[in-house]
Amino acid sequence: MQILTVSPDRYVEHSNLLKQMHRLRATIFSERLEWDVTITDAGERDEYDNLDPTYILAVTAEAKVVGCARLLPALGPTMLERTFPQLLATGSLNVSARMVESSRFCVDTTLPAGRGGGQLHLATLTMFAGIIKWSMANGYDEIVTATDLRFERILNRAGWPMKRLGDPVAIGNTVAVAGTLPANRESFERVCPHGYRSITIEDYSRQTRSAA
Repeated sequence: MQILTVSPDRYVEHSNLLKQMHRLRATIFSERLEWDVTITDAGERDEYDNLDPTYILAVTAEAKVVGCARLLPALGPTMLERTFPQLLATGSLNVSARMVESSRFCVDTTLPAGRGGGQLHLATLTMFAGIIKWSMANGYDEIVTATDLRFERILNRAGWPMKRLGDPVAIGNTVAVAGTLPANRESFERVCPHGYRSITIEDYSRQTRSAA
């Protein structure tokens, strides 16, 4: 398993990976979690996918997307301020240029391999490490996100606790909470699984061409 980043200039070239990502999001958010999200034949997507985000993907050796997250600069429109302001104690973010918003994080934890001894799934830890590493490499030291209490507990178990920005609020069939996460070397080393690998899209392209 490896981490890939897909920036806007690579959307067309790697459309197959993004199609898998949208289908995975539909499976997780609509079918498993039963969230009120928009589903089309192409999968799950929303207005924030139109803002040229960078996608972090966890991809298996068989080129299957098993984890994803969407990253957007917090200086621009954010899901927290536009869609879930009720999760913020002040109703708005104290935004800085070093803050990035992560949204639509999900992982296919039904994979037969990747979990053992009650530990978190390998794909989950790989995604955490990938998000932190990309954030640091792009000048961000703080990640803001909206999630639920279940996922907040997962973050705590991983050793990457979230600092809440407000009280939990019932939204639909879940209890949501907003918070910030540090993007630094210490956090990366705590969550990084053994054998973690992150490669560039260019390397991935050469890899897949060689496999063909």
